Amino acid sequence: MTIRALFPGTFDPIHYGHMDIARRAARIFDEVIIAVYDRPLKSLVFTPEERIAMSRQAVEGNPKISVMGYSGLTVHFCQKIGVGVIVRGLRVFSDFEYEFRMALANNRLVPEIEVISFITHEEHTFLSSSTVREIASLGGDVSSMVPAHVEAALKERFTELGPSQQIVPPTSMRD
Repeated sequence: MTIRALFPGTFDPIHYGHMDIARRAARIFDEVIIAVYDRPLKSLVFTPEERIAMSRQAVEGNPKISVMGYSGLTVHFCQKIGVGVIVRGLRVFSDFEYEFRMALANNRLVPEIEVISFITHEEHTFLSSSTVREIASLGGDVSSMVPAHVEAALKERFTELGPSQQIVPPTSMRD
């Protein structure tokens, strides 16, 4: 029996924390599918196609990890492609509360699908796509957070958008 797991998210952009969770999940499951959500309720820097392409390149060479896009409810997508496990990452305590509520809601919708959470490695606890986007939007160095191709894509996108871009809201990094 092949056990497939789905690792869903927006991956805007994919970063080393995401890649770590996917690789660790691939040690446990026969196949891990990074599922790039197309329409989250937040502003995105990259299109779904760009996020899928960057994610594919980031996990290139690992035959147990694939990437696909999806829309709609994650549990319905799992049913559609025959996946019985959702993989999530936990960085900080506040992640637990959110992921706990999502796991319960998903279980209410489709009880057959299990949710497994991986606790991030210590070096990735600060890392989020929002943090990467904000640092990159301010011209900061994200080379220790994302693969080189993602760093280049971020630089290009923020150069295109210019300093008055409204995608990344100003927060504490400007202080």
